[in-house]
Amino acid sequence: MNASMVILCLIWGFNFVIMKLGNGAFPPVLFAALRFLTGAIVLLGVVYMKKIPLPNKSDLKWYVLCALFQTTFFNIAIQISLNHVSAGLTSVLTYSMPLFLSIMAHWWIPGERLTPRKTIGIALGLFGLCLAMNIHLGGSIWALLLALSSAILWALANLIFKLKLKHCDSIQFTTWQMTIGAVGLLLYSLSFEHGESNWGWMPVVYILFSGIVASALAFVMWNRILSRTEASKAAISLLLVPVVGVISGCIFLHENLKIGTLAGILFVLVGIWIVNSKSAHESHRVESNVEEKPL
Repeated sequence: MNASMVILCLIWGFNFVIMKLGNGAFPPVLFAALRFLTGAIVLLGVVYMKKIPLPNKSDLKWYVLCALFQTTFFNIAIQISLNHVSAGLTSVLTYSMPLFLSIMAHWWIPGERLTPRKTIGIALGLFGLCLAMNIHLGGSIWALLLALSSAILWALANLIFKLKLKHCDSIQFTTWQMTIGAVGLLLYSLSFEHGESNWGWMPVVYILFSGIVASALAFVMWNRILSRTEASKAAISLLLVPVVGVISGCIFLHENLKIGTLAGILFVLVGIWIVNSKSAHESHRVESNVEEKPL
């Protein structure tokens, strides 16, 4: 796992704290809409200054699908699920995304086979996540399915990017899919959410961090990583995000850190290491290719 991936996981993990604080000041989907609108405005400024062209017309339908799946539906589904299912279970179901992306990549992305080694690593990572998040089973079955569908559509958006949009500039793609997705969130919030917004200096700081750092910067980083890395290896590394979120909650929100959580974190790290490390067969193959290469 490279430095960019570690930084990304730290940003998104710490953003759990910011989102929790932000949801105390705004209705949840409205906060998500403000977050992504802020990120989109910043990226539109970058696109203008760098003179990055508009997306090709042939790519536009894929931009819209990614925006609706990854930004609009994903955030709405999580917020609705949290009202009916525990936060830990929602996180685990949402971050089962690496499993679904790995299965999709196995069938549709050439050269990204779901090997036994990857399967074991993903299974260990998800098991560790269950321990770390201290999940409590229960809740409406439709809410469970909704949380699970957020993971499936997030995986599908990443698959679409790998198959159809990898040639696009990462800033260009992130800008337009975030803009479209943010508009969808805002329309949903205005139509269905009720609740007061408590504006102030700190709520503005929450929006700016989530929008500029955790949305604009982080999603550009993620799309660049995804375009250059195997889908399963990039996705399994994201299991660190909720783990960082738990640790951040302990440090900044004084939440409890239990022995089971520490054990879960260890399983997550082992799972990530298994998926990202080369097997003996792969290492031998690389060495053989180097030896056979003519001088």
